[in-house]
Amino acid sequence: MKKHKYIACPLCGAVNADTQSIIICRRCKHKIYHQKSKSYSRSLAFLITAMILYIPANLYPILITNQLGHTEENTIIGGIVSLWEHGSYPIAVIILVASVFVPIVKFIMLIYLLVSVSVNTKSSSTDKHKLFYITEVIGPWSMVDVFVVAILATLVHYAYVSIIPGVAATAFALMVLFTMLSAHSFDTRMILKDSKYETA
Repeated sequence: MKKHKYIACPLCGAVNADTQSIIICRRCKHKIYHQKSKSYSRSLAFLITAMILYIPANLYPILITNQLGHTEENTIIGGIVSLWEHGSYPIAVIILVASVFVPIVKFIMLIYLLVSVSVNTKSSSTDKHKLFYITEVIGPWSMVDVFVVAILATLVHYAYVSIIPGVAATAFALMVLFTMLSAHSFDTRMILKDSKYETA
């Protein structure tokens, strides 16, 4: 006997047979879409956008300091090196981890999750769920660098010193936003490929 997959109507909740084509709810006649494919596409699109924004976020200056007519521009890596040279080792390490390592790790995790739901992998669904929740937890920590720039630009008001956020600050903030949107758009139900039911 052939097994049928089922999909729930998002409007009335009625369970319908999933024919893998256009599905009309048997109860309310509402058209049912496969949320799985939409979720995958959105998550992938947001992730690609975030990865593209990560390039200018690291290449362009994130902080521009103007002191007595002398302008100094610092990229994220440049700022970390400068902090390290001045002996601020803990702060340098925190910014390095939060602004460089965390985004890269989150990119890798999301790429793996997106690949794993389309290609059979040896990892269990439990491990994938844990990996997904890790990406949710570490995501906001990437904003540490942007918060530092915002605080400096707001608090430093000396007569001959001005601190202005650079182009990279905007790119970095957008990168974090799109990474979080990618994780938020990822439907964890996609992990359960062998589930008896698939809901929209």
